[in-house]
Amino acid sequence: MAAITRFSKPSVISHVRRCLYSSSAVAAESNQHAPSPFGDYTITRRNPSERNVQWVFLGSPGVGKGTYASRLSNLLGVPHIATGDLVREELASSGPIAKQLTEIVNQGKLVSDEIIIRLLSKRLKAGEAKGESGFILDGFPRTINQAEILKGVTDIDLVVNLRLPESVLIEKCLGRRICGQCGKNFNVASINVKGQNGCPGISMAPLLPPSSCMSKLVTRSDDTEEVVKERLRIYNDKSQPLEDYYRNQGKLMEFNLPGGIPESWPKLLEALNLDEFDERQSVAA
Repeated sequence: MAAITRFSKPSVISHVRRCLYSSSAVAAESNQHAPSPFGDYTITRRNPSERNVQWVFLGSPGVGKGTYASRLSNLLGVPHIATGDLVREELASSGPIAKQLTEIVNQGKLVSDEIIIRLLSKRLKAGEAKGESGFILDGFPRTINQAEILKGVTDIDLVVNLRLPESVLIEKCLGRRICGQCGKNFNVASINVKGQNGCPGISMAPLLPPSSCMSKLVTRSDDTEEVVKERLRIYNDKSQPLEDYYRNQGKLMEFNLPGGIPESWPKLLEALNLDEFDERQSVAA
């Protein structure tokens, strides 16, 4: 687990940076002018004290990585970057990588680590040109090889690993629904798991759609119990080495979600030392 110390008042963000990034400051300085293997997409490495957070969110399918990464992105003013979105955006463009991607997708092959990193580097470089500072990556890297390649492109300060019991994850995935008209995601599952063996229970209210979407809800074809269990098994097998990789660097923060957003969001902010920062933002708004 990353070492996170609770602080009182003054600058919460500066305290977070100080305690989380001290171990990466030396690396950032020594790699400041390190060449990138991706040519024109070289990312300027800045001292952690001179930029915003550079975090990664990990977690099983259905745990809520995108939800919490997006909320923190809005709170901290950093881009939320999901590699799946990058692939879709590139496919819709007419660039040289788009042609490669189209061939790969049409042949049913997996997108290579190198292409994913190229897309990510391109996105970070474009953000840098617009004055963006920092980022929150959602669900990437997924393997040690991807993590090593990413390390050659930019620095990662903290990796937040969101966790839920498997029984809850299965219920969440089976309850997912998408509006066939507007494309928004909802969840009809009402989860109430009793605590056992000293572990607290977990309750999650459904995320129901407005009446205009109710009759248009569809279920993802791969959201069956058999497929969900297999996805979770594959994820667990592949994620352990990556978690150990970041744990050994002192960058991994395990966070057990205590419930839905109302219960989990304040606890996550507290773990990240951002609860007072959130209060100040609310007052300012």
